[in-house]
Amino acid sequence: MPKGPEAFRTISEAAEELGAPQHVLRFWETKFSFIRPMKRAGGRRFYRPQDIAMLRGIQVLLHRDGYTIRGVSLLYREHGIQRILAAPNGPAEVSAPATASVAPAAEPRLSKHLQPSLRRTLQALTEAKARLDKVVDPS
Repeated sequence: MPKGPEAFRTISEAAEELGAPQHVLRFWETKFSFIRPMKRAGGRRFYRPQDIAMLRGIQVLLHRDGYTIRGVSLLYREHGIQRILAAPNGPAEVSAPATASVAPAAEPRLSKHLQPSLRRTLQALTEAKARLDKVVDPS
């Protein structure tokens, strides 16, 4: 019988639900202070529904959006947990600050659906720069 949506999950159940290895969830706990599953005797973890939602948000920011661990931490500090929770639902209304450590990682880590758009934008900017260079130095 499957657990209800409000039931607590063990680390193995949480890992299965997120499609991530257990050791990754433990690692994220060490890097993100806002992940605090309940721990019972012997250190056994139990994840509440809101813990799963936070983990899903972190997973989306890291793997889909290309943020670094430090970038996610800064995003949390500057915009709060709501920004992390909003990540799986698409782009957040609150924009990330233009800080190098918060910016998504290099192009290969970006999701594949963003790459063609970014290439077109880069091409348009390159062409605009060439036109500006001709105006500035027409020789």
